Amino acid sequence: MTAWEVWAEWVSKIIPRFGKSPSEDGLFLYKVPICYTKGVTNPPMTILYIVLAIVVLIALWFVGAYNGFVTLVNRAKEAWSDIEVQMKRRYDLIPNLVETVKGYAAHESSAFENVTKARAAAMGASSMAEHGQAENMLTGALKSLFAVSEAYPDLKANQNFMELQRELSDTENKIQASRRFYNGTVMALNTGLEQFPGNIVGGMFGFGKREFFELAEGEQAAKEPVKVAF
Repeated sequence: MTAWEVWAEWVSKIIPRFGKSPSEDGLFLYKVPICYTKGVTNPPMTILYIVLAIVVLIALWFVGAYNGFVTLVNRAKEAWSDIEVQMKRRYDLIPNLVETVKGYAAHESSAFENVTKARAAAMGASSMAEHGQAENMLTGALKSLFAVSEAYPDLKANQNFMELQRELSDTENKIQASRRFYNGTVMALNTGLEQFPGNIVGGMFGFGKREFFELAEGEQAAKEPVKVAF
């Protein structure tokens, strides 16, 4: 029996013929979407191999997409942890700074109060938007406090004050660098979840978008790190 005869017999078994056999209508065979090549004597196995290959490729793509989202989520978490560490460091430095300035400018009560309130608001922030707004206020309050020091040469020359300035400036720079990395990771994650077919994988496995850590563009205090002046 030739390959063509085997093929015709197989088609006649699995496809309704409407009263005809493959031999009565040779054109019927060409309507079946399958590749026929000389020497192929088992068309069902050929179809099976093709289907299995497609299934394997789809499965591999799903695994790759899932692992990609997991990587981005973990990077975002790590970046936010770095930001929190640096913000906590700044919160811890502020009381020492305030006490140092008070020793030379005790009557500048409004500047001390603003810094203290801004610090409390930043420490109590919960959402990403609240963190951004509170950090803007805190940076602005610190700039005002450092501006006060310009009127007190002895304060500017104080070794403890200068060291606190350096540490706060370094912390501010690290926060900005960590924020850029975090926002870049969140951008990649959110874009992947919006695009097809990544949105299918994200929906199936419960991946969700994350908020950006935005600092108000209109706030001058948020644009520049705390400067060290001597």
